[in-house]
Amino acid sequence: MGEITLVRHGQANSAATTEADYDRLSDLGHEQAAWLGAWMRDHDRPYDVVLSGTLRRQRETVAGLGYPEAATDARLNEIAYYDLTHEMKQVHGTERTSSEDFATHFPATLTAWRKGEIGGAEYYDDFRQRVRDVMEMAAQPGRRVLCVSSGGIIAQAISDVLGLDIPQMARVALPILNTSVHRIQVTDHGPLLTCYNSAPHLDTAARADQRTFY
Repeated sequence: MGEITLVRHGQANSAATTEADYDRLSDLGHEQAAWLGAWMRDHDRPYDVVLSGTLRRQRETVAGLGYPEAATDARLNEIAYYDLTHEMKQVHGTERTSSEDFATHFPATLTAWRKGEIGGAEYYDDFRQRVRDVMEMAAQPGRRVLCVSSGGIIAQAISDVLGLDIPQMARVALPILNTSVHRIQVTDHGPLLTCYNSAPHLDTAARADQRTFY
């Protein structure tokens, strides 16, 4: 059997209002990546393949894990969510006013995207297909593949394994922690989700306040 390990990037610039401003790790985000890298070296088995998306926050995270020369694959890049939210405001007059709005705004935005009411940087069906394609590529029998990506990609990959639609995908996405670990087992009978939203490097009293969602 093979195994795909998905890791979300560390905390980025949560005060941002654009894709470009968001795309860099905070000081805490760099620490989270370093802590996870240390935990992996002490407790995890080696990986046969290490990949990240091409976004800055993803590349900074994979470097912090200890893989500065990791290959990149743009199919692991996040949904351009800030662009979609700007379109939602223009088309439907709805906007996020706080982080708590994500639980309702995210599924509404994806639904509008799927219907073609908003466009974004890519079509919704193309987003879903690229996630499926990169997961199929990573599903290598007998090999362990580490993919450093983002919450939307991880939620979609898990939703494809479990057969979930947008409302359920949003519930998967909402609790995903920065630098959380998710594992998909590659079997002859198809992929199996074996680990979701693990953060062993943050499971101490001293780091309880360093667990972040955005």
